Amino acid sequence: MKFEVECKFAVPDVDQFITFAAKHDVVFGEPVRHVDQYLAHPSRDFSVTDEALRIRQVGQHAVVTYKGPRVDATTKTRRELEVSLAGGTTDDVLAIFIALGFKPVAEVCKRRRSARILLPSREIHVDLDEVEKVGTYVELECLADSDDVDGARQAVMDLADQWKLGTGERRSYLELLLLLP
Repeated sequence: MKFEVECKFAVPDVDQFITFAAKHDVVFGEPVRHVDQYLAHPSRDFSVTDEALRIRQVGQHAVVTYKGPRVDATTKTRRELEVSLAGGTTDDVLAIFIALGFKPVAEVCKRRRSARILLPSREIHVDLDEVEKVGTYVELECLADSDDVDGARQAVMDLADQWKLGTGERRSYLELLLLLP
């Protein structure tokens, strides 16, 4: 079973962070627009169960993602299942979920620049997200099997400490968006 181990941190100054990252040999790719449509389950409250169902559109590519409950108190480590959509559009998939009783909750739009760091024991993805209406964040994340979650979590936390990123934000972009007036 795969887990996504993630920590997210607010970035007050994008240009300053990109300059800092470059000094650590981190080079970001070109920005890519992500549009995430989140759905509510017809018979259980994902905000209570700490789950999420999302349809993501990136260019012509679409992915359906289920995120399970967080498994620790410091990071956003959780089980994640993803299925790429070979045909159709996110609108088609959304229509199927709506027909099954799911309801759209909100759409999260962001501009993401990605990089990766190769450590001796693992790869860490670094995503710089400029999220509409929410702010700018850097996410440090890696995938881990269930028997390696602790090691992955430690690697992500060590990098965050080395970079002095401060206190992590455990709330999702959806949660932050829904808090807005």
